[in-house]
Amino acid sequence: MAESPPIVIRSLPSLVVRRFSFAGVIRSVRSPCFTLFLLERGNGSVRVDHATHDFAAPALLCLNPYQRVVFAPGRAASGWMLQFHANFFCIETHHHAVGCNGVLFNEVYDVPLVRLEPDQMAEFERLTGQMDHELRQQAVAHLEVLVSCLKILLIKATRLKLEQQGEGGLAATKRPEVLRRFRELLETHYQSLHSPSEYARLLGTSPKILARLARVHFHKTLAEVIRDRVMKHAKWQLLHTLKPVKQVAHEVGFDDEFYFSRIFKRSFGCSPAVFREQETASRGGANLSM
Repeated sequence: MAESPPIVIRSLPSLVVRRFSFAGVIRSVRSPCFTLFLLERGNGSVRVDHATHDFAAPALLCLNPYQRVVFAPGRAASGWMLQFHANFFCIETHHHAVGCNGVLFNEVYDVPLVRLEPDQMAEFERLTGQMDHELRQQAVAHLEVLVSCLKILLIKATRLKLEQQGEGGLAATKRPEVLRRFRELLETHYQSLHSPSEYARLLGTSPKILARLARVHFHKTLAEVIRDRVMKHAKWQLLHTLKPVKQVAHEVGFDDEFYFSRIFKRSFGCSPAVFREQETASRGGANLSM
């Protein structure tokens, strides 16, 4: 897949709500916004970065900033698309208010979809429609209404996702014990251990078995899971600290700053330095207050 052009976000609207409808392949450019697809109709598969997931409406698809999404050809889907930048609502700053960081977004291990029942979809449609109305009318205190609606939507979606994770996620079956132990090991050692074979050895299993289980339950390779966890840490450090890129690279186990930068660019579409510069400019430096 060809690399996306450089991302420019200084003039990007902070909040976008619009209807969408398509049939065939839809490719999105990397967006610096958090993105929600409220899928009212349609079914098929969607590729998010390197992982492919099946979906059936009604459902909610949650995308992190800078992720690439491709809907499979030959299927039609329609609904609402909602995008918001952290300069409008930062899920990390307001994590305790909505609880969606690490559940709907910035979640390395789970499927980025939330199943919805018809009554739940109707409630999400009402909230999204109200946001669309407020954006069009620009009435008194419309920003307060927009933030309130967004918070309610995120809270309700987070509650549903947590319930579904308790049921074993969208696969409807609990993951094998070895994957639970792998996740614990990765959370402990991701800054120093980057090889799938090292984790297989620690777990007392073969790399092939662990790789097959990762494909089935994480929808990506072991190497991709490990890389995503490493990049999650790197992104946070670049966003919320002034540590030099070389120091951030060293923190996550890269002695070669330039190799780290290539891996980062492959994940987010821009270099670590450009990522930090653009995000800090768009947020007016508020990200560094954390």
